[in-house]
Amino acid sequence: MITGKKILITGGAGFIGSHLADAFLSCGNRVVALDNFSTGHRSNLLKASDHPNFTLIEGDIRDLDMCRTAVEGCDYILHEAAVGTVPLPVENHVETVAVNVSGFVNVLTAAKDLGIRRVVYASSSSVYGDNPDPEKVEERTGVPITPYAVTKVCDELLAGQFAQLYGTQMIGLRYFNVFGPRQDSDGPAAAVIPRFIKAMRAHEYPVIYGDGASSRDFTYVANVINANILALEAGDRAVNQVYNIACGESTTLNRLFLMLRDILAEEDPFIANLDPNYEPARLLDIPDSQASIRKAVDLLNFFPSYKLEIALRIMTRTHSAGVTY
Repeated sequence: MITGKKILITGGAGFIGSHLADAFLSCGNRVVALDNFSTGHRSNLLKASDHPNFTLIEGDIRDLDMCRTAVEGCDYILHEAAVGTVPLPVENHVETVAVNVSGFVNVLTAAKDLGIRRVVYASSSSVYGDNPDPEKVEERTGVPITPYAVTKVCDELLAGQFAQLYGTQMIGLRYFNVFGPRQDSDGPAAAVIPRFIKAMRAHEYPVIYGDGASSRDFTYVANVINANILALEAGDRAVNQVYNIACGESTTLNRLFLMLRDILAEEDPFIANLDPNYEPARLLDIPDSQASIRKAVDLLNFFPSYKLEIALRIMTRTHSAGVTY
């Protein structure tokens, strides 16, 4: 585990960013979180904000001078800031490109100007687009089908350019359907697992878009945190590449519903009687997604310690303890 370093986390008040902040503070690092709170929440930083080695900068990655201020004195950057859900980018191309592409360039420019050795950045499984392969392999992407996906493809290309031109070590992590505590359960940004949990606990029928046969490679947030740690620790052979970060297993939405219903019914038998409410499939939803994680295993020594059922049980217990998503 890296210790004694100063690490900038962009989007540090977000779902994943705040978990990263807690993890790196817990092992003796200084953490700077940069966030404009457009989607992040101050409540996500309740634990971190009490730590003497934590600094919060309220600012926007679209401001290059702000990026330089946040980067100053840091050893590493973990870039998580983005307009990150499918509905929002479809409705607002201008902001999506401004944040996800121009903002990313600002972060990389600040890293170059201030001599940051390594940047680990969040990419996405969405870059596979219309790729029909049942298992997604890093070297074979498809045509991106959402504005968000287009921006993530651009980010990977830009990272390659900065590595080639300026020598900054870049590692991109293509996250697959991350879930865990602090994830939004309401609104257009709501992810399926917290939505299902919230609905069933309220004795409501959870909504499944489509027929439920679509599958996803659901990845618990602790696996993602571990991947970021490994990416900062990785040797030179692993840099300037992108990696799938997932469990390497796909689960249909119907199967996910049954797993969660069984788990929640152990505490509330009424939930065993609930069935899903099927609604028309959403525009631009990808039918199936499963990652090959062989490259991450080989070059990052990544192993997804938290498999789906175990992680779902942790997720439901966390919610019972009153921790917000």
